[in-house]
Amino acid sequence: MTGRPNHDLCSTVVRSATEPQQNALVRLRKRREFIAVRKGQSAFCKGLIVQALPQRPANGKEIRVGFTCSKKVGNAVTRNRAKRRLRELARTILPTSGFIGWDYVLIGRAQTTVGSSFADLKSNLRQALSTIHASTKR
Repeated sequence: MTGRPNHDLCSTVVRSATEPQQNALVRLRKRREFIAVRKGQSAFCKGLIVQALPQRPANGKEIRVGFTCSKKVGNAVTRNRAKRRLRELARTILPTSGFIGWDYVLIGRAQTTVGSSFADLKSNLRQALSTIHASTKR
């Protein structure tokens, strides 16, 4: 015995890291992923900008999302607050309104991302997603 508590008595469900949950959000973290999504479609709303691109290959099983705010949004505290709001938007809206197999980048806008009500941001994101996905069905 190594002095560590015995955790075999706990009844926990262990999921494989390779199996994504249904409509699970996976973060975009590398610059090249953000640049690739930038080449896709964009929708501009009052509170945020949404960029989207279908994943290559097209058989992606998750929704990938990234968040960014430039220094135009404000100082570090303001940018972090804006990104927290964008993360919460993505967590609540994208699993139901986003398409599996797509990459999304949510970009904060100066003064409006932090200053708008959360309900306004939700409607902006829904509107942007419907605009992006309506243009792909043509």
